Amino acid sequence: MKKIAYFLSMLMFLTAVAPAAMAKNGSADKEPSPEEKARLEQLDERVQEIKAMDFRAMDKEERKEIRNELRDINKEAKEIGGGVYISVGALIVILILLVILT
Repeated sequence: MKKIAYFLSMLMFLTAVAPAAMAKNGSADKEPSPEEKARLEQLDERVQEIKAMDFRAMDKEERKEIRNELRDINKEAKEIGGGVYISVGALIVILILLVILT
């Protein structure tokens, strides 16, 4: 029984870690450089400016441009920030195994 539990826990662990191993960025735990931090601050300031805007006064085309700009900002921030990802299914299975094995 212990061998099966050990095997299943290792399988779930590897399933949870696989998305991070296959990420585009080589190292997800790398600290952003000062230039990247400055760029993230600029992006954050722009997002705050957009949040403060009155969208009711804009026409449809302006709102569409703002929406596209926000998508681009989000993509750029994700590229700079990096991160470790774990799937929801793997997280649930790990929690269930922890409850069963304790």
